[in-house]
Amino acid sequence: MPEEQAFSVLIKICFDYKVRELFKPGFEDLHLKFYQLERLMEDHIPDLFEHFTEMGLEIHMFASQWFLTLFTAKFPLHLVFHILDMFLSEGSTFLMGVAVALLKCSRKDLLALDFEGILKFFRVSLPKKYRGDIAAKELIQASINAKVKTNKLKKYEKEYYAMKEQLLQQENPVEKFERENQRLLDANMRLEQENDDLAHEMVESKLKLGSELDKPEIEKDPLEQYKDQCEELTGELVVTKKLLKDIQEEKQRLEVESSQVKEMCRRELEKSEADGKRNAVIIADYKQICSQLSERLEKQQTANKEEIGRIKGQVKSCDNCSKMFKDDGKIQLPEPKVDPDSLNPKYLDFQAQIRELELELAQTKLALVESECKTQDLTHQLNSTITELQSSKNTWFQKTINSLKEVTNHNTKKDPKD
Repeated sequence: MPEEQAFSVLIKICFDYKVRELFKPGFEDLHLKFYQLERLMEDHIPDLFEHFTEMGLEIHMFASQWFLTLFTAKFPLHLVFHILDMFLSEGSTFLMGVAVALLKCSRKDLLALDFEGILKFFRVSLPKKYRGDIAAKELIQASINAKVKTNKLKKYEKEYYAMKEQLLQQENPVEKFERENQRLLDANMRLEQENDDLAHEMVESKLKLGSELDKPEIEKDPLEQYKDQCEELTGELVVTKKLLKDIQEEKQRLEVESSQVKEMCRRELEKSEADGKRNAVIIADYKQICSQLSERLEKQQTANKEEIGRIKGQVKSCDNCSKMFKDDGKIQLPEPKVDPDSLNPKYLDFQAQIRELELELAQTKLALVESECKTQDLTHQLNSTITELQSSKNTWFQKTINSLKEVTNHNTKKDPKD
């Protein structure tokens, strides 16, 4: 094939078959093909997909070379010729069928290997399997039988972009604005550099034109030659001026967008500072409330201790009541001795009332003990709450505010016009 035809085929493959999209900055289309191949593996070869997941093996570790080189890097030429013929005939969908067929035909070998073994298999053993014509023809037939449909690939494409959109929506808006601002600043610097280069080229063209006009030429028709050169240089000058004007308009537009992004960042920063001040006021009020509660708890605890001491003193001063408690403080109620001769209704009523009062006294003491335990728990919770409030000053929110302040100060110093 002549060089001109080969170059035309290359141009058609790059633009009509969209191979050029795989090499654009960010490799977005290449990552889309990785996702489509992963979903096809999950549908057609689920056990191999689970094995790769358990091994931590990702699609790009072995399939990037397949798609970027159209399988021409490692595989034998006779197989590559078949793949390219089918690719030019059927389109990029056939490449996905070849990838699925390769994985299907090597399924048993891949399931028996570990992480390093799988990578070595894709790099060394897999291309050697198709050195023969029979194996190559079987692979092409398996690729056709894989029946990778275009509508299924479009469905996976929609899923991929929906997933990307969801991830972008979950991204922090401040970081998004900072990244967009940095991108606009870089574009602005690039356009300024291009503007300077074009201006420099225009000056050089003018100087060259002047020097050419000043040179004496010994030719048959120098006037016609200078006239042609002047017309050519004038046309180049017009084109350069138009390009310079477009670049200046683009620069102005980018400056306006950059100022808008800076204004949005400034508003977000002011809003964050206002939220921080409001949170500081809430924390201060909460600390004051906690200190008041702590004082009330201490006072209540002191009063409870005094009341318990007073009750214990009264109980110990009474001979009958002191017998109701053991040495360890537990209640010990003596069995009432009933005189059979004095069993009258009033005596029984009084005895029942005394019994109820004794039980109520025992319950009161238990309630006092429980109150002391609850008071200790509340004191512990109060201390831990104060500690958390003190440590909340160093949270991610405060760090984010500080980082935004630093970025704003840096941009202000870098571009004092804004």
